Amino acid sequence: MRTAPTPGQQIEALRDELRHHEHLYYVLDEPKITDAEYDKLMNRLKKLEAEHPALITPDSPTQRVGGKPREGFVKTPHSRPMLSLDNAYNEDELRAWGQRVRDALPASESVQFVCELKLDGLSVALHYGPGSHGSAQLVRGLTRGDGTIGEDVTTNVRTIRSVPLSVSAAKLKAAGLPQSFEVRGEVVLPQAAFVKMNEDRVAQGLAPAVNPRNAAAGTIRTLEPNIVAQRRLDYYAYFLLENGEMLLPAQSATLDALRAAGFRVNQHARTVANIENVIGFIQEAEPLRETLGYEIDGVVIKVDSTAQQRRLGFTGKAPRWAIAYKFPARAATTRLEDVLFQVGRTGKLTPVAALAPVFVGGTTVTRATLHNADEIERLGVRIGDLVEVERGGDVIPKITHVVEEKGSKTPRHKITFPAECPRCKTPLVREEGEVDWRCVNASCPARLEEELRHFASRGVMNIEGLGEVLVAQLLGHSIAEHEADDALGENGDAPTGAPTRKALVHSVADIYTLKKEDLLTLERIGEKSADSLLEQIERSKQQPLNRVILGLGIRHVGERTAQALADEFGSMDALIAASADDLTRINDVGPKVAEAIREYFDNKRNLDLVKRLRTEGLTFTAEKRVRGTKLEGLTFVLTGTLPNLTREAAKEKIESAGGKVSGSVSKKTSYVVAGEEAGSKLDKANSLGVPVLDEAALLRLLEHGAEVA
Repeated sequence: MRTAPTPGQQIEALRDELRHHEHLYYVLDEPKITDAEYDKLMNRLKKLEAEHPALITPDSPTQRVGGKPREGFVKTPHSRPMLSLDNAYNEDELRAWGQRVRDALPASESVQFVCELKLDGLSVALHYGPGSHGSAQLVRGLTRGDGTIGEDVTTNVRTIRSVPLSVSAAKLKAAGLPQSFEVRGEVVLPQAAFVKMNEDRVAQGLAPAVNPRNAAAGTIRTLEPNIVAQRRLDYYAYFLLENGEMLLPAQSATLDALRAAGFRVNQHARTVANIENVIGFIQEAEPLRETLGYEIDGVVIKVDSTAQQRRLGFTGKAPRWAIAYKFPARAATTRLEDVLFQVGRTGKLTPVAALAPVFVGGTTVTRATLHNADEIERLGVRIGDLVEVERGGDVIPKITHVVEEKGSKTPRHKITFPAECPRCKTPLVREEGEVDWRCVNASCPARLEEELRHFASRGVMNIEGLGEVLVAQLLGHSIAEHEADDALGENGDAPTGAPTRKALVHSVADIYTLKKEDLLTLERIGEKSADSLLEQIERSKQQPLNRVILGLGIRHVGERTAQALADEFGSMDALIAASADDLTRINDVGPKVAEAIREYFDNKRNLDLVKRLRTEGLTFTAEKRVRGTKLEGLTFVLTGTLPNLTREAAKEKIESAGGKVSGSVSKKTSYVVAGEEAGSKLDKANSLGVPVLDEAALLRLLEHGAEVA
């Protein structure tokens, strides 16, 4: 009988899952769940943390804005954070937001709202500076990144034809703009360009992109401007700033000024007097989804007045003066014809529904995730059922429910999980307290394929060119076999057929022993491609220790934990020798993660792999973070928005000085550090008599130690 997980275990599991999907979405552009599913996970976590406030930590996904910027471009701070928006999914939630806005402003003031389509693309900030003859010229383009720091993609932005390279003095005058200003907007890939891009990819033997949003994000981050130019991206502007502050007195005036300055502004925008009119706009906008030629997933509603926006302010992660109304997921009905089982990098077995082809949200869907055995039981679904399929965030489709049929003679069969791994025939294991079945064979070919993809991916060892088609060939599959077996497409399944040629790699370490003559035996690999890949493989040896740790694929060890392990131990040897107690002393490592790390390094096969990677010259040491002692024994709680430091930066400074950062206030709290919009934590600190510091006082404490308190 399985033991029910504790609230702490539930919270940690949700955090791990959310961090994983943030990394996929914000860093790798490879989301695996819909926006609606992500929001449900986040709301579950928020609810649990509200019920157990003592378990809230500063690094919880509920306390942050978004993911980290990816490498390959220069990182540059934003003039002001590019925050995400809170969401509303129905009219009641939208009315409740409107009432909160109304209640926060004087009753004597009228409130207007601006409604704009929520474009499904990539947020980009454009910075303009003085040009010749009184003009303004484009000087920088930044992606959203983690909201605080973006990636400089100026060269690529310049190839987007709807982005003005300069704005004439006459247009500046007409728009009422200075020579230096900032524009924020959305980069999108029109549907026609998306179709053309996928036709080209298929012709080149590459897997088609999942949807226009991911394609736009991947394109703007490519290191080849020529490719960006060919993709025909578009840019829609919606914000104007000067030195990080709103430039004009109203959002409606901002849109007018952007149009006057020559920027593309979406024509579907309207200023309205109340929430009922907002709802009217939404009802008109939703049917447009199929006719616009680009993807939208909702409507953004903003308080029009800039002065009112300032007074309404921000929460920790979103403005109070704006909200995104998300359209319902697009759905269709089809037949469940079969269930296939894919094996992931950690051995997890995922059931995937094979569907009769159906058109949903602009894409023909033939596969949908079923997640796990518990989800199948909850749905009560069987092979042969008529089912409703949904594409909420237009990423991976999912079955939402079984459609009742009267008088159907279609045979129906219970879905049975295999007793053995479908690839290596090892008996599957389901650990106590878990919902997933796993293949525990570390040498399983399906696991190896996923390990190779993970190891070579951009956020890990960054081996350009070592994608899924080439990985399949290295494991002995032809391209034709891979394409035939790649029926799961966007789910990233490993081929199910047996290799028909000799495999060139049997572990990730074998990547480093590949020779040019080996690569030239593969399909569609010529001299230039082989040389380029070998150069990328050699360059990957320079990746830092945290990337190597991440590349090992240790269960529960993601990007943040890998960095914490490298910082704390300073070498692979020290990490291997660390006990479970040593590991759990690190903030990002709990008992579950510590157990997984020890389990990994206690396995001889894994130690042999690490030994080979050392022999091949990968980085096995890092500069160990030396913690100070000025704040040793002190516990801090951070709340509100500080003038200069982000929460992560403040946390880093406190921990580097030997202090500890907690997520909740108690009698044991030494100090609460409060910024603007500090909430209930500040109230609790005052009620308990806990000293409260502003940013300046925190910096003095960091410099001089506890004696200044």
